[in-house]
Amino acid sequence: MSPRVPAAPIELARKSLRTLHDSVESSIDPLGMAAPLVHAQLAWMAHPQELADSMASISSSLWALQWHTWRRAMGLPSDDPLKPNVDDVRFADKVWEESPTWDLVKEWYLVLTHHVQDMLYETPGLSQKERRRAAFWWRKWLNAVAPTNFLMSNPVAMQRAIETRGDSLVKGMRNFLDDLQAGNIRMTDPGDFKVGKNLALTPGKVVFRNRLVEVIHYTPSQPRVHQVPVVIVTPWINKFYILDINPKKSLVRYLLDQGLDVFITSWKNPGEEMRDVRFDDYLIEGVQSLVDTARAVSGSVKVHAIGYCIGGTALTTYMAWANRHYAEEDVPVAHCTLFTTLVDFHKPGDIEVFVDEGSIRYITQNMEKKGYLDGAEMASAFRLLRSNSLIWHYVVHGWLYGETPPPFDVLYWNMDTTRMPYAMHAWYLRELYLNNHLIDKDALTVAGEPIDLGRITQPVYAVGAEDDHIAPWRQTFKTLNHVSGPKRFVLSSSGHILGIVNPPVDPPKRRFWVGPARRTDTAEGWQGGAVEQAGSWWPDWMEWLKPQCGGLVDAPPVATEAFPALADAPGTYVLER
Repeated sequence: MSPRVPAAPIELARKSLRTLHDSVESSIDPLGMAAPLVHAQLAWMAHPQELADSMASISSSLWALQWHTWRRAMGLPSDDPLKPNVDDVRFADKVWEESPTWDLVKEWYLVLTHHVQDMLYETPGLSQKERRRAAFWWRKWLNAVAPTNFLMSNPVAMQRAIETRGDSLVKGMRNFLDDLQAGNIRMTDPGDFKVGKNLALTPGKVVFRNRLVEVIHYTPSQPRVHQVPVVIVTPWINKFYILDINPKKSLVRYLLDQGLDVFITSWKNPGEEMRDVRFDDYLIEGVQSLVDTARAVSGSVKVHAIGYCIGGTALTTYMAWANRHYAEEDVPVAHCTLFTTLVDFHKPGDIEVFVDEGSIRYITQNMEKKGYLDGAEMASAFRLLRSNSLIWHYVVHGWLYGETPPPFDVLYWNMDTTRMPYAMHAWYLRELYLNNHLIDKDALTVAGEPIDLGRITQPVYAVGAEDDHIAPWRQTFKTLNHVSGPKRFVLSSSGHILGIVNPPVDPPKRRFWVGPARRTDTAEGWQGGAVEQAGSWWPDWMEWLKPQCGGLVDAPPVATEAFPALADAPGTYVLER
């Protein structure tokens, strides 16, 4: 009989192997780009029958493509065996159909990419998450090697160079050097915009400031306003002025014109000195300070609170906190609106590829060194999720076509990034994205109170966006499965930004679906009973909101003796880089 090995050395060996594994992973493949692809290859090798079936399918497609090649070579008509996806504009130019040569380049590329991705999505023996991660990273590589991205395999770029006698190439090189100097592929010229000059123009005053936030109180546009003020918790992952981008698209100005009294957060752009700032601090020094300031300035006991994206997550957490911290009648938020807000992070969209132990450990370690997560890194990650439209489109048009990026205020805002403190963001990534603890009753303690979303009994108006890849609407709908009060849900067309920044226009540009929601509803079940309407959802929101904000009173002063004007809107924090 072999001697029994004590448990302690075995456990020590396991920990040592785990440490070695983590060290190798973090240095070689910290974001898990290669590992899912390797796992997929091994899985296919372990399932020879499924592999044979898949190869037979590929062989059939290749034969169809070969037949198409022969017919095009002989000048005979032939339908493309594979069409680009509807949203794939890379091959929109007629030359990709009319020229046999370029048609075949396109078709061979499409057949390769589609079959490889299909194989990865169908990989036997892997979890759905592993399949999606493998397909995601392989798709990024396939997008990068598309023939449209290179001069000698892009007929449009070559024709433009001929027509301009090389001027497009000269301009393209200049754009490339400018992007290289900026350290980013520019989506618009930063010189076209300046916050406070042609962005964020709604008048108001900063009436409160601490180390984390400036609170802006906007000048009422109506002599009388609804008694209950509106406070907006903006995401600190971006700057607040997306909600006041310009006068025609400003949600803030729309609220003011509706006779509402509006306050908004403008978050500090943190540096290394704020490395230890926690999520608790954002809740108390940020959200609580906003609510208290609005109540004091307006004289109202209650407020209506709006939260956007991560600001909505913070607001929902605050609501659960307040419903435990205060007596029922003393909760300072009477009702709330949530824009594209996640509280259930089980399926957080395409960003899921970055959500695993290895990736979060890598991100956390890098943040720990600097004291913050650089906003440019976050922006690059989100652009990677839609690499064709947000990266390669600008490479092709800027570097190969020599085009100057057009002025686009939303894209400028997207490039005007912010940082996130180490302690707060590390906690956020681990406890919410990785562990998904926010939906678990009392699993998290924030600012001294156990968090239970079920304690939220106030009415909620929630908005999701149909094409949102950052906060998928079916997942944002699940927020309503965890709160107890009356609920109304809106599904807006478009994406994370334009689904929200969606003013009424004539004729209507977009559409929305709207209806009440119950705690037991599924997203699909709610959608089946929702009413489709053309245009913006903003008027529906006002019909719901204004009656709950009380009668009209004389508009309060923008600043008071207790809350004096510290700066003109848009304030000072928003200008920090």
